[in-house]
Amino acid sequence: MSTRTLISPAQLARPRGKRLYWMVFGLVVALFTVVFLGPMYWMVSSGFKNTQEAVQTPPTLVPESFQPDNYTQAWTVMDLAGLLGNTLFYAFGALAFQLVFDVAAAYSLSKLRPIFGKAVLGLMLATLMIPATVLVVPQYLTVLDVPIFERNLLNTPWAIWLPSVTNAFNIFLLKRFFDSIPRELLDAASMDGASPMRTLWSIVLPISRPILGVVSIFAIVGVWKDFLWPMLTLPDPAKQTLNVGIYSLSNGVPVNVLIAALTMASLPTVIIFLIFQRNIMSGLTAGGLKG
Repeated sequence: MSTRTLISPAQLARPRGKRLYWMVFGLVVALFTVVFLGPMYWMVSSGFKNTQEAVQTPPTLVPESFQPDNYTQAWTVMDLAGLLGNTLFYAFGALAFQLVFDVAAAYSLSKLRPIFGKAVLGLMLATLMIPATVLVVPQYLTVLDVPIFERNLLNTPWAIWLPSVTNAFNIFLLKRFFDSIPRELLDAASMDGASPMRTLWSIVLPISRPILGVVSIFAIVGVWKDFLWPMLTLPDPAKQTLNVGIYSLSNGVPVNVLIAALTMASLPTVIIFLIFQRNIMSGLTAGGLKG
């Protein structure tokens, strides 16, 4: 059955059809480039402007007063080195906990198949339908006074790490990947005397490197871009993340210096995406084995 397209193959083969196709294609690409890269270019270029030029309307396309010292000043005045260190510590801590617990949960649901496993997975996925802001109050009360342990976790890394451990979306991604691993492969390992833990460590995890990379990126970016939760649970300025620290120190800071700080805070996640974008797509679409 043939599929219908906006321009038929016969029209596309004609010179006029080719010109029309490439004109539309170029226009769409240019439009999306402006929409997605325009705000980023404005942010980077405004960091090089003086205060008056940064806030003027309409904005200048190219900085007329080129001041690269704005970035140096932002790094020093807003203590971005300390905030960056805090954020990396929280992000990689959350990553470690997610890899351990989410992989264990997904592997159990996929291959060990416990009783009521489908019901548990369904309840996990149902939590994705709940807006994150609805959970802020109960999570905050829990962190303020942890049941049974009766500990206050405010201003500690645990306030960031514990809520991020059980990520239903990451568990679902991992489970779907584990489901694609042939059962015969695991049965062969079991016949050779491998325990379920040994099978997970020596066979499943090496095969699952693409999806583990995707989960790792999601975990790091999730902590990096979060604002509301760190602002509530980390009131100590010395322990705040980049987003919260920049917000807290923004009073009295010139606009151009603030924009420079925001640019430097955004660069790591942009670089991660540009480097690993192929890995993200391949990890989301790949099966356990090829061929």
